[in-house]
Amino acid sequence: MAMAKETDAVRPRTLAEFTDWTAQRYGDGPALRHRAAGADAGGGWASVSYAELRARARAVGRALLGPGLAVAAGERVAVLAETRPAWTYTHFGILAAGAVLVPVYPTAGEEELAWVLADSEAVVAVCDDAAQAARVETLRAKLPALRAVVRMDDLVSGLPGAGAADPDPAPDPAADAALSARAAAVEPSADAAIVYTSGTTGLPKGCRLTHGNLGAVQDAVLPLSGGGGPGDSTYLYLPLAHVLAQLIQFTALLKGGELCYFGGRIEDVLSELAEVRPTHLPSVPRLFEKLHAVVLSMAEAQEGGRERLEEAVRVGLLAAEGRLPEADRAVYEAAEGQLYALVRGAFGGRLTYALTGAAPIAPATLDFLRACGIAVYEGYGMTESGGVLCANHPEAVRPGTVGRPVAGCEIRIAPDGEVLARGPMVFPGYHANAAATAQALDAEGWLHTGDLGELDADGYLRITGRKKELIITSAGKNITPTEVEFAVQRSRYVSRAVLIGDRRPHPVALITLDAEEVAAWAAWEGVDPGPEPGAHPAVRALVQEAVEAANAGVSRPARIRAFHVLAEDFSVEAGTLTPTLKLRREEVARRYAAQIEALYA
Repeated sequence: MAMAKETDAVRPRTLAEFTDWTAQRYGDGPALRHRAAGADAGGGWASVSYAELRARARAVGRALLGPGLAVAAGERVAVLAETRPAWTYTHFGILAAGAVLVPVYPTAGEEELAWVLADSEAVVAVCDDAAQAARVETLRAKLPALRAVVRMDDLVSGLPGAGAADPDPAPDPAADAALSARAAAVEPSADAAIVYTSGTTGLPKGCRLTHGNLGAVQDAVLPLSGGGGPGDSTYLYLPLAHVLAQLIQFTALLKGGELCYFGGRIEDVLSELAEVRPTHLPSVPRLFEKLHAVVLSMAEAQEGGRERLEEAVRVGLLAAEGRLPEADRAVYEAAEGQLYALVRGAFGGRLTYALTGAAPIAPATLDFLRACGIAVYEGYGMTESGGVLCANHPEAVRPGTVGRPVAGCEIRIAPDGEVLARGPMVFPGYHANAAATAQALDAEGWLHTGDLGELDADGYLRITGRKKELIITSAGKNITPTEVEFAVQRSRYVSRAVLIGDRRPHPVALITLDAEEVAAWAAWEGVDPGPEPGAHPAVRALVQEAVEAANAGVSRPARIRAFHVLAEDFSVEAGTLTPTLKLRREEVARRYAAQIEALYA
């Protein structure tokens, strides 16, 4: 492995020079790891060095500048693909060409896809495969700026798989010099990406993120990420269309670590974690909560198992805090062999730093993982801030909060409870949407996040809900729905809960089931829940327990008076969740209007 060269800089001046900078520092060290071509789950993995990453990104950049595509500086290039190495080659090739990335979720519907491509005025659409390319081709009449639709693998054609020759070993010197000149000419104030927010209402807005914005994010988070350098690896299964996954990509590679891509199947994530043995894991809360639920189910299947698990968590937390009494040492050592080591092994046994965001995580799950020796740090940000505003980290953590503001970021709470943020990571505005920009950014540069929150005496931020989701009952009572919803969702038998009650006399809820947990419970109890488990009295009783537990912890006006268990879960495909798994409340209320009215009948 090539050694990092001594330099005072912790990042390149702009992302256009990213792969040149990292290749100079880390050379032959491993940059990317991915499932080897033709290998199924359980098969081998291939590695790509930093020098190879540079070569592949530059090959893409030369193709974009070449006569076939002729992408000019500042023009937009859309990427419609799943998370995989070619996404990264394409991303850095776009940046090196001085162009602007426009990521698009592969799950985007036709209306959203057409809107993003048209609004961004993308001149090239890079598609995952022939099927995605065909989708874009059907929209060409609505996309006057679009000059070319190319398949991602065609764009990076000639780039080798494992064991193949180096890509483009003798590029045309003039083309290579033109690419270098284009990259060097990019200024920090130039747009690096236009990332469309997967809005819960209406069409998404394009957030302009400059090279300077994303550089400020790196300045803020690089010191907080708990190692992550050569010898460390980060497992990535989050969609690279989302700014958080892009942030993780930048951070891992700037520090000289290895970025490990999932094989493409969400159901294989846990088995792949055991294979790749990462040290760093960014994830949504669901992955961690799912593992916790599995352990709970196994414990409850044994006589006294729940009590033993609770005792193991208690002593594990004491040990994590350095306060383990000698009297508890035998319990701790027994739990190490029977629980803690097994949980760490489920993540590969090397995990030292896990990051979660996008939604609150159950405190009980955080305690469980910390007791087992796995620290999970909650953070907070939004697309408009390059993905980060606050973060817990190894040197400053407070469970139940999203941490303190990162370096360079100011946070304050407006009189109405809205979280306001200001700093160099905050975007300059929305693409071609001055009205929306004026709503998001005030005259003093404060970003109005739309989130409600509280700052404690030590500067830690707690998010309490969304401003526009506030429920005001017909009696004039203000209710933050997420507080109640997350309380119901602490039950492992519940997937989602949606509180209804705006301009209504009292709250009611729509609830979906965690199919796997309900099936496991039914098998253990010998219950046949039938084709619609939510209608079975025993399953409904499980949900009733979850609702009663939630009601016990909230104010009287916020308590759920009635609920309906839906036959299906919410999903991106059904349009009830955004690609980042946020709830589309208006669509849920529209789709299930009859069930809601029945609850108030």
